[in-house]
Amino acid sequence: MIRTIRVLGAALGAFIGMGIAATGDGLFADAAYGVFLLAAWVFAWTVVGFAVLPYLTVIPAGWLVRGVQTLSTAEFVAAILGLFVGLVLGVLLSLPLAQIEGPLGTWLPLGISLFLGLGMMGLTVAKRFDLIAAAEASGLVRRPGKDQAANEGEPRIVVDTSVLIDGRIAEIVESGFVFGTLVVPRFVLEELQHVADSSDTLRRNRGRRGLEILSRMQREGKTPVEVVSDEAPGVDEVDAKLVELAKRRARLILTNDFNLNRVAELQGVRVMNINSLANAVKPAVLPGEELHVKVIQEGKEAGQGVGFLDDGTMVVVEGGARLLDRDLDVTVTRVLQTVAGRMIFAQPRLD
Repeated sequence: MIRTIRVLGAALGAFIGMGIAATGDGLFADAAYGVFLLAAWVFAWTVVGFAVLPYLTVIPAGWLVRGVQTLSTAEFVAAILGLFVGLVLGVLLSLPLAQIEGPLGTWLPLGISLFLGLGMMGLTVAKRFDLIAAAEASGLVRRPGKDQAANEGEPRIVVDTSVLIDGRIAEIVESGFVFGTLVVPRFVLEELQHVADSSDTLRRNRGRRGLEILSRMQREGKTPVEVVSDEAPGVDEVDAKLVELAKRRARLILTNDFNLNRVAELQGVRVMNINSLANAVKPAVLPGEELHVKVIQEGKEAGQGVGFLDDGTMVVVEGGARLLDRDLDVTVTRVLQTVAGRMIFAQPRLD
């Protein structure tokens, strides 16, 4: 496409050069070596047309298209309405200004219309959330799907990046335990893409797995997944943006980030923490019960051995250091619940 535009630009430049050279009696008619000067003049205009025309047509159009694509629906609608209102105001003010004689009467109305159109467009985009809130409060507009979701009791759950990187969300969704619509903000996708492009191999693999899991949930998941372009003006940190978005949409965040969990709860936003869910569904173990576990490594204290149950729960076996790589029947002595999860202390069963 750009190559074609450059060829057209070269032809247009050549025509412009020849047109300028032909003005009056001829630009180089009386000059020595006029033919060579004319050829150089036309060639220069051809080069200028070849180089400049894409920057006046295709490239600005591409910037405009990409800029429009990055706008959310609310931003786009606000920009169109603001531009329309600004142009209407500009036309009304231009009518008396057009009566001024001379160049001022020609250019002043055009400048006023352009200034008001662009100014109102920027103002409405910047204040779109306040305008939408005011319109909803006055009953002029109603946000699509808002009342329907409320009536049907379906929550809209804002998803954190850590949940997608973790990966367990796919199995939870497929099991049917998540009810409602998963809302994935575009800035979460951008952060996930940044992780997937990391130079660190582990981070890159986790990011790519998160993108694959999101794609799989969109194709096959029982729970709808919606990608939104909502932003939080004036907020740079991703966690703070998530909290602000949850406040506007459903006051519900899905995460496994402990710090985000605390911050959101302090601001009145309900949190669904996958780690808490994983701990909650682990089978209850009481002192005196018997377990079967394989000791795979030594513990922190002298003589201790460590094994794991099928659900990942750590079992610390007293005196198990001498029983490495052996399957044991153990008796639970105590259960310790920590922030990181549950730990079970046990003694080898004496036969």
